[in-house]
Amino acid sequence: MEPAPAAGFSGSEAKHAACLAVRFEQRGNRVYPAKLIATVISFGALACHASTAKERVDAPVSDYVGQASCATCHADQAQRWAPSDHARAMQHADKRSVLGNFNDVDFASGTTRARFFERDGRYFVRIAGPDGQPHDYAIEYTFGADPLQQYLVTFERGRLQALTIAWDARPRSQGGQRWFDLYEGQDLQPGAALHWTGRDQNWNFMCASCHSTRLERNYDLAQDSYETRWSELNVACEACHGPGAKHVAWARAGSAPSVADRGLARSFDANRTGGWALTADARIARWVGPKRSNSELEACAPCHTRSRPLTDKPDLSQPFLDNFLPAGLEDAQLYHPDGQILGEVFEYGSFLQSKMHNAGVTCSDCHDPHSTQLKRPAGNTTCTQCHRASTFEAPEHHHHDAATSCIDCHMPERTYMQVDARRDHSFRVPRPELTGSPNVCASCHASEPESFVRDAMTRWYGDKPRRAPSHAPAIAAGRAGSASASAQLTRIASDSTRPAIVRAAALSLLSEQASISQAALTSAVTDPQALVRVAAARTLTALPPLQATKLGAPLLADPLRAVRVEAARSLASLTPPAAAKQGEPDSAEVYAVPRLERAIAELIASELASAERPEAHLNLSSIYLSLGKHDAARAELQTALRLHPRFTPALVALAELERIQQHDAASEQLLQRALALDPSAAPAHHALGLLHARTGDLQHAREQLGEAARLQPEAAGYAHSYALVLQETGDPEAARSVLNDALRFHPADRALLEALNHLDRTHPRAE
Repeated sequence: MEPAPAAGFSGSEAKHAACLAVRFEQRGNRVYPAKLIATVISFGALACHASTAKERVDAPVSDYVGQASCATCHADQAQRWAPSDHARAMQHADKRSVLGNFNDVDFASGTTRARFFERDGRYFVRIAGPDGQPHDYAIEYTFGADPLQQYLVTFERGRLQALTIAWDARPRSQGGQRWFDLYEGQDLQPGAALHWTGRDQNWNFMCASCHSTRLERNYDLAQDSYETRWSELNVACEACHGPGAKHVAWARAGSAPSVADRGLARSFDANRTGGWALTADARIARWVGPKRSNSELEACAPCHTRSRPLTDKPDLSQPFLDNFLPAGLEDAQLYHPDGQILGEVFEYGSFLQSKMHNAGVTCSDCHDPHSTQLKRPAGNTTCTQCHRASTFEAPEHHHHDAATSCIDCHMPERTYMQVDARRDHSFRVPRPELTGSPNVCASCHASEPESFVRDAMTRWYGDKPRRAPSHAPAIAAGRAGSASASAQLTRIASDSTRPAIVRAAALSLLSEQASISQAALTSAVTDPQALVRVAAARTLTALPPLQATKLGAPLLADPLRAVRVEAARSLASLTPPAAAKQGEPDSAEVYAVPRLERAIAELIASELASAERPEAHLNLSSIYLSLGKHDAARAELQTALRLHPRFTPALVALAELERIQQHDAASEQLLQRALALDPSAAPAHHALGLLHARTGDLQHAREQLGEAARLQPEAAGYAHSYALVLQETGDPEAARSVLNDALRFHPADRALLEALNHLDRTHPRAE
C-alpha cells in the first residue's frame, strides 16, 4: 500500500485480498466518505475481546437461498466459481483456506513485531494490541487469496480487524511466499489510524460489503457496536444476481415465461441476444442485436469502483447511482489529468472513459463472470475476438516485434499494496506528447532520451495530429487554477461526444473557477447522462443564490438518488426565507419546499449510511449549520468526537460554531486543544489566527496565519488571510511575496488577484 500523503485523507487496498479502507474526500468544508482508503488521523484504541467468530454464523435470510441451492441447477457455473477470487474473498481460517506460514514464524518491520503460530488446530498471531502490549489473537477468517492474503481478528463490540501484516501469495520465483508489512516504513503505533486495531482497518465498514453476500452491518451508533450478519461469507451467486428465492420458486413451478426476469432481482438476459460481428471489410467488430443494457456494469460497479455509499442497505434491483456515488476524474489524488489510474480506483471509472464502453462492450465480453478469469487468456486473443488480428497484430500497427502484447500499450499497469498489479481499463491510445500523465512508452524505453519516442512517432505517423485533442490539458489547468481553465473546461463540459465521466470532471472543476458558463451549467442540469447531472448539482454552489435555486430545483426530483443528494447538499442553505431576503418574493414557489425537504432527508440519510465514521457526522454538522439548526450541528460534532476524541476537524468545526454564537473564549480553547493533539493541523492554525485578528491581537494572528500558510502553501485562502494580516501589520512587501507565491498554485484565483491589485495600488513598489 502506498503511504498516505501528510496533508489530507488517503490510503488503499488490494482488489481481492485486502480490507477496504475508507477514503474521505474533502471539498471545501465538506468531507465525503468514499470506499477505500484510510485517513491519516489517529483513532482511539480498541479493547481486546476473547470471543471468536463462531458467534457470527452465516445467517439464512428468507429470500436468499445460498450458493449450494443454485448449484443444483447451475453445476457448470458453480464449478467455475469455486476456485475464483469471489469464492475466496473471505473464508473461515482453516487448513484449506490459510495460505500463510504459521509454523512459529517471527516477523519484524520497524518497531512492529509479530509471531505467527498454530495451537490446538487453530491459527494465531502474537502482536501488540490497542494497549501497545503483545497478546495472542486467534485468526478467525482469511481475507482474499491472490496475490496476497490478509487475516481477520475478532474484537469487542462486534468488530473484526484486518492485520496489516499480509502473506504474499505469489510463487517464490516472483518474490512471494513471505510475510510483509503493508505499511512498511510508516512504523504505525496503537492509536494511529492505520494501525491494525484502528477504525481504518475495521472489516465491518471498510471491507465487508464487497467480500460477503447480503451483508447487514447492523451498526448501533449509541453503543458504537456491530451485530454484522450475512447470508454467505464470500461473494456468491446472489451477490450479483440478487436474492434467489423467487427464482427457485419459478424453476420449481415449471419456468413460466410470464415471470419477469425469471424471478431474479437483477437480470442479464438483455445482453444474451445478439453478438459481436466482425464483417469481412471491418477492422473492429460491431454489436448486432438489441441494444445492450448496463446490467452487468451495474452489478460489478459497487465493488469495482471508488465510491461512497448513499444508503445503509443497497437495493440490488435499483441503479448503481441510487446506492452509491463514485469518485470522479477531478480528484488529483485518484486520477492523472488524462484519466489514467493513480489512486486505487479499480476498473469502473477507467472503463467509463473508454470507446469500448461507448460501443456497448460489457464486462463479460472479456471476463468469465463466474471464474473471474479472462475468457481467452492466451496472448492477444481477448483483444482479437473483436479487433482483427491481421490489422492490429501487424507491425504496421504496433511497430514492435511479433510478441508485442496489446495490453502493454493500451492497459498500463500500476501496482498497489506492493504486490497487486492492476491494469487501467480505459484502453486509451498512448499519447506521449501529453505532460503531467504517465507515458506508457517510457515503461519500456525509460533509458532512452526524451526525444526518442517523439521521433519514433514522427517517423511512423508524420507530423499530422492523429487524435482529437485530449481533455488532459483542461483537467490539469482546472486543478492548477490557471487563467485559461474556465474556457477549456467549458469546452470539455459542453462536448457531448466525450465520456460522461470526463464531462462531469470538467464541470466539477469549473465550479472552482472565477467565472462559470451559465449556458454550460443550464445544459448540464438536463443532460441525459447522470454523472453530468451529479456534477451540475455540485456546481450550483458557484452561482448566486437565486440562480442556483431556479436552476437546481429540478435536480431535487431527479430519478437518481446521487443527483438528488448532491443537489440538496448545494441548495440546503438556500431556504426560501433566505432567498426571499435577497429580493425574490416568489422564491418558495420556485424552490418547491416539499421537494427540497425530501432531498435533504435523503442527504442526511446518505451521511448516516456511514454513521460509524466521525467524518460523516462532520458532514452532518455542516448540513445542519447551513439549515440554521445550531443545536443539531453541535450534537453531530459531539458525536464525531465521541467516536474519535482526536478528530481535529470536528474540534475546528465546533470552534467555528462557538464563534458564530459569539463564544470566543470557548472557541479558542477548542482550537488550542486541536493544536495540542495535532500541531500540524493547518485549519486549526488558520481559525485561531482569524480569531486573534477579530479580537485585535494582530501579532498572534500573524503567527498563526503564517503557520497555516506554511503548512498548506497550496491553500489559497490561507495565503490570502496571511497576506492581509501582513499588510495590516505594516509589512506590504512580505504580503506581496505571499500573494505571488500563492498565485503560482492558483494563477486565476480572484481573491488573490484582487488582494495583489489592492496592495499594488496602496503600496506601490519602490522604483
